[in-house]
Parts: sequence; structure tokens; C-alpha cells
Amino acid sequence: MITNGFTYIAVLVFLAGILVGAEKLTKWKFFKFVPPVVLLYLLTMLLCTVGAWDMEATKGAYSALKNNILYAMLCLMLLRCDIRKVLKLGPRMLGGFFAASISIAIGFIATYAIMNGVLGSDAWKALGALCGSWMGGSGNMVAVQEALHISEADMGYALVIDSIDYSIWVMFLLWAISFAPQFNKWTKASTTTLDEVCARLEKEMQEEDKHMTFPGLLFLVGGALLVSALSQNAGNAIFEWTKTLIGGNTPWVDSATWTVLVVTIIALVAAVTPIGKIAGAAELSNVMLYIVIALLASRASLLEMTDAPAWIVSGFMILAIHGIILVIIAKLFKLDMFTCGVASLANIGGTASAPVLAASYSGALVPVGVLMALMGYIIGTGGGILTANIMRLFA
Repeated sequence: MITNGFTYIAVLVFLAGILVGAEKLTKWKFFKFVPPVVLLYLLTMLLCTVGAWDMEATKGAYSALKNNILYAMLCLMLLRCDIRKVLKLGPRMLGGFFAASISIAIGFIATYAIMNGVLGSDAWKALGALCGSWMGGSGNMVAVQEALHISEADMGYALVIDSIDYSIWVMFLLWAISFAPQFNKWTKASTTTLDEVCARLEKEMQEEDKHMTFPGLLFLVGGALLVSALSQNAGNAIFEWTKTLIGGNTPWVDSATWTVLVVTIIALVAAVTPIGKIAGAAELSNVMLYIVIALLASRASLLEMTDAPAWIVSGFMILAIHGIILVIIAKLFKLDMFTCGVASLANIGGTASAPVLAASYSGALVPVGVLMALMGYIIGTGGGILTANIMRLFA
């Protein structure tokens, strides 16, 4: 049993490295259905279950790292989200993306209203974290977890849904590609604007010459950690100020929520400056994401996940409602299959899978998948928190 805090951290980070390296070297199809980040969570939970480390002895190392790295990761993740490029997608594709986001939120709210008796009165928290992931990405999930103070055990349920249900949804969307001509004819969609936008974005991305450098990486790490520290101080200060202003706690917004908001604003402003062009933000944010995921999973035991089947069913209900609403919207507003499919996966799968689906239509469409997925990072945290608090009304 591990009792040393540094050894505990080293083992977690090494395990993450092994899994990512295995995907890169072996190229097993298994990793397409169970991504390394999900496998890391499950394996770390298994180690926790068998008592690989002393929970009390390693608590200090966990507490010292988790939040500080989380906010730094969120900052680096959002540095890639240049609002100016997102707006170039055009109103129809932006409308498709937000239609997918709203339909996902409706799916969560409706499912919880039906299933809360089975899932439990506090399930809205874990579902809110999952909603953050399905509107943005794993980074948004852990940000929502921090904002809503969700236990690591409850997060295990969200990760189970995110693994199983998400994998089935990706396979379904890839299968549906073959029906794109019939779907577009049924919705009476035109792809002329889409083709023009894709050509422009492809040209712009080819012209960008990004190479990681030591000064750039060091600046990004130092800047992200500084933003993390300053944002936590600012979040606490704003929370105390609002408490004084209204004479008590705000029901939905606490210091963690304010901290996430401050990080988001700082990062989005920096993204449209030369800082946003420094190469390496994506790679560094992924490193921090894997560390945070491993830390979260290290405090959760598989023995506490007795209701997993009900959660898996709930996940499929959410996806079914989302899909039905999106098809109806596509018919009403004449959206094409590509816009609907990539908008859905940009929300639910993020940058890991939206470009893959886009490439399945055409290699020239990959930039659209990337930009849509990056847009999800912007709304994922706020959308997850808002949806969670609406679900809370049904508890």
C-alpha cells in the first residue's frame, strides 16, 4: 500500500502515460471505443478499490494538486478558442451546434425528471457534470464537478455513461453517414454555404505555421498556473462580496463557480491576442487533464457503483431525446446531415471525435469539426451548471 504522497502522484501520472503510449504504439481498435482517458479513470478506480494507496495518508497530495491543476488546465484549454474563427462557421452551422447543445440539455432535464426516483435525489449533480462533458469535454466535466462539489464516487457513474453510451452514439453517427444524401433530400438542405466555409477555413489553417518552443511552453505553464492562482483568489473575493451584498449565500453560485467564470473570461480574452497563437496549449492542457482525471478516480471505489445499469439506461434516454429533437430541428430549418452529426458529436465527443466524423464526410471538413468542438469548451461548464440546477428543481 502506498502511503507517500509523491509516490502516489507519480504512480497516477505514470499510469496515464502508459495508457496514452499504448494507444499511440499499438493503434488497437479497442481504444476507439474506450479512450485512454476513460480507461485511466476505470483502472484508477480499480486500484483505489483494492486499496493500492492509503486514502488518508495521500489526502494532502490530492488536495494540494487537484484544484490548482484543474483551473490551469481550463485556462490552457480555452486558449484555443478564438471567437473570431468560430463566428466564421456561419449562422446555419452555429445554429446547428446550439440546437444540439439545447437538445442535450432538454434530454438531461427530461430524463432526470423521469428517472430521479431510481437514480436518487442527488443524481442531478453527477448528471450535471456529464452534461458539461456532453456539451464540451472532459475538462468541462471536472470543472462542473468542482463547482457543484460532486463526490468522486458519484463521478464514477458519469464516467460509466460517458464511456458506454458515448461509444454507441459515435458508432451510430458513423453508420448514419451512408444515409446523408437521403437525409439531406428529406430536409431539403443545401450544402453550398458549407462548402464555401470549409474551403476558407482549410486555407487559413494550412497557412498557420505552429511549432512548439521551449520559451513558449514555459510561458504557457507559468501563465496557466498564475491564472489558476489569481482566479481562485478572485473567485473567493467575489463570492464573499456577493454574500455581503445580498446578506447570505447565493443559491446557485459559490466561490468555485466564480473561479471557473474568471478563468473562462481571462482565457477567452487571451485567446484573441498573440498568446492564443503560442503552440503547445492543447498538448499541455491534455497532460493536465489526464492528471486531474487520475486524481479524481483515485478517490472513488467501484464498490460504490451499485446502480450503474440504471445510469446507463438514463444515458441512452438522454441521447434518444437529443437525437429526436435534433432531427425535428433539421427538418424545420433544412439542416444537412453533416451539420447535425458533427454538431452532435462536437458537443458529446469534443475534439477527440468530432474531427473524425467530419473527416468521414470529407478531409476538407475537418477544420469545421475542430472549431465546433472548441466552441463546446466555451459553453460546456456554464451549460452543465445551468442544466444541473434546472434538474435540481425536480429532486
